[in-house]
Amino acid sequence: MRRRGVFLSLEGGEGVGKTTQIALLRDRLQHCGVDVCITREPGGTALAEQIRPLLVCAHEESWCRESEMLLFMAARVQHVQRVILPALERGQWVLCDRFHDSSRVYQTYAHQMPMDSYDALHRMMLGGFIPDLTLVLDAPVDIGLARAYDRHNDEMRFEALDRTFHHAVRDGFLACAQREPHRMKVVDATCVPELVHQQIWEHVIPWLP
Repeated sequence: MRRRGVFLSLEGGEGVGKTTQIALLRDRLQHCGVDVCITREPGGTALAEQIRPLLVCAHEESWCRESEMLLFMAARVQHVQRVILPALERGQWVLCDRFHDSSRVYQTYAHQMPMDSYDALHRMMLGGFIPDLTLVLDAPVDIGLARAYDRHNDEMRFEALDRTFHHAVRDGFLACAQREPHRMKVVDATCVPELVHQQIWEHVIPWLP
């Protein structure tokens, strides 16, 4: 019987280095003979990628928080059904740049949606499906935003929000990790990428076949 794969998400505020760390982790896992699927949110499928610019790029009209939450969830359901679950069933490791915890933090801690409302929607749409392991890359807000602005791309809608929002995001991730220490591991993302990766690898080792 084929062994189910491992679902691992990388989370954190803006500019903490998730994309860099996913690439480093992919390379090391592949060196160990692990079949890896890399994906991201919002996005991950052709249709979900069409939703992505609506959420991460600036627009003249701003989304109300309820509409934003539903758009994220629509993209996520498509992503889970079309990419993540099939990959796990094939025995692949899925490395995802953001997932459920980003929505939970951004919508409830930062946008102040009732947590019960988000949790109910998550249960209804995905049956409470969550990653096996979540790595929270943590860095002070000013450091993360400085890195994010150095990227110079069009996906800057969240980066442009005020510092209060970003502090709420950081606090939210740390609070979630404190509530779920068995699944969510906090990683110091202020180090050079190689040292951040080594911290991540220590948390990944117990999951290796």
